[in-house]
Amino acid sequence: MIFEELIEFKKDLKTLLKKYRSLHADLEIVKKVLTIFPDERPPFSFRINNLELEACIIKVKKIACKSLKGRGVNSGMRLIYAYFRDENRIVFIEIYHKAEKEIEDRLRIKQHSEFS
Repeated sequence: MIFEELIEFKKDLKTLLKKYRSLHADLEIVKKVLTIFPDERPPFSFRINNLELEACIIKVKKIACKSLKGRGVNSGMRLIYAYFRDENRIVFIEIYHKAEKEIEDRLRIKQHSEFS
């Protein structure tokens, strides 16, 4: 599986790392899981519909973050990515904490619909 990140994702991650220092290690675990199960897996993740894009956009709701002690997979971290089945490629679009932001940035998703 090939993993890529949008510039905006890298900025999101950099900001979150100041508060949640384990996030890099946590994302490595997520990548291992996505290598085996890249499609949506309710209740942990689901497909974002109604975007009229060719790519499969998936939102991961349950990410275990070690920096959020005692909360495990209910940490509130959210990850949005595009999955390109034919290319065996995942592009990370956005990461955020649900306490800081309610919903994904759909404008960002649409602006990067080509995910070059």
